[in-house]
Amino acid sequence: MKLAWIKGALAAGIALLPSAVWAQSVNISYLTHWAPETVALLEQAAKDFSKDHPEVAVTVRAVPFGDLLTTLRSQGGGQGATIAGIYDLWLPELARDKLVAPAPEPVAGEVKGAWPAGVVTAASVGGTLYGIPNEIDVYALNYNKALFKEAGIEAAPKTWDEFKDAAAKLTKKDAGQQGFGMINSWAAGVVHPFSSLLVSNGGELVSDGKPVLDSKNAGETFELYEDLIKAGSSDPAMGTADANTTGPFLDNFVSGKTGMIIMANWWESAVKAGMGDKFANIATAPIPVGPSGDKPRSISYSWMTVVNAGAAEAEQEAAWDFLAWLNSPKSGPNGASAMADILMSMGILPSRSSDVEAFKDKLGSEFLSGYVSVLADAKPFPVVLGGQEFSESLQQTIEALQYGKVSATEAQTNAQADATAILEKDAK
Repeated sequence: MKLAWIKGALAAGIALLPSAVWAQSVNISYLTHWAPETVALLEQAAKDFSKDHPEVAVTVRAVPFGDLLTTLRSQGGGQGATIAGIYDLWLPELARDKLVAPAPEPVAGEVKGAWPAGVVTAASVGGTLYGIPNEIDVYALNYNKALFKEAGIEAAPKTWDEFKDAAAKLTKKDAGQQGFGMINSWAAGVVHPFSSLLVSNGGELVSDGKPVLDSKNAGETFELYEDLIKAGSSDPAMGTADANTTGPFLDNFVSGKTGMIIMANWWESAVKAGMGDKFANIATAPIPVGPSGDKPRSISYSWMTVVNAGAAEAEQEAAWDFLAWLNSPKSGPNGASAMADILMSMGILPSRSSDVEAFKDKLGSEFLSGYVSVLADAKPFPVVLGGQEFSESLQQTIEALQYGKVSATEAQTNAQADATAILEKDAK
């Protein structure tokens, strides 16, 4: 079987072979971490695809986010899912271990022409594209306008001094209210907000493949966390979270017990569901700028869909055909892709340029527009071998700082030493 592509697919959407070329039924599977209501949307898209491709059956399986990478590692080869949605941080390891297949040239050409260059880079290793990007996530300051008004705060803080001052004014210990919420118990949830403050202070996590957490910029970021904890403006007991429910961290924000947080755009649906009409009290703003920074910045990361390198040839071809259709302007409403339609149902920013245009009205909402505004200056979380282990190690150090087990100076020293050891080991 051969993939057939129409020249000029970027404008018209990717054309697929007529179903008659499939000599036998092909069953492919799609592994995701999405919630049941989102899985239902993906299953409906798979049914729509199968109407014109009855010989291809697509089944969807979901596991919790915390189990997704473990499942991919343990089920590599022909026994694993044909397609998987992955966090781009995992790609270097999966590509090194030959668990994911390089994208066929027609797919790679389409992606390189229809997605922003930075997103394409995050889906590539050594210049080779390994999948189709879908969502992109950035971080912004979320704050409760009603609590701001009660505290006499007129506008979102733009600098760290204003940020600390606002956090102090929003803190009411007797009422169980904290000014700024820090996440713990979830690696990305801990590390990404910290990293967003770091890049807004002119710093970086990794430069030229080496950690730079020993910089002045990083030291000031650790000190900021220490200052907020010591002032009582942030209570780590209120920050337990995970990637699926966001736990007490979400509960405290939606109930008005937390004045400000730094969080990604994807959790809009969870906040809306938790707050109901009070969601109108939530606003977004750029990350406050630190003393060594020059402008607001955010950490960004993306997700992508990959194909199992151990799957049979017929399954791989059917998988790429399905993914090409799912991400094409032909599969969704009003020139959007079906994938983008699914993402937007969760408040997640799609990354294909035509999808951003198709959903420009929804992306202009008060909540999401604050995220769209910071995309241009966002810095991608470093995609390097050992990236997940690096992230988990930094999480542990930041949590130790939150709970007062180490000082800011000790946290910085430990973070740099651990990161150096991890990245040097994986670079060999």
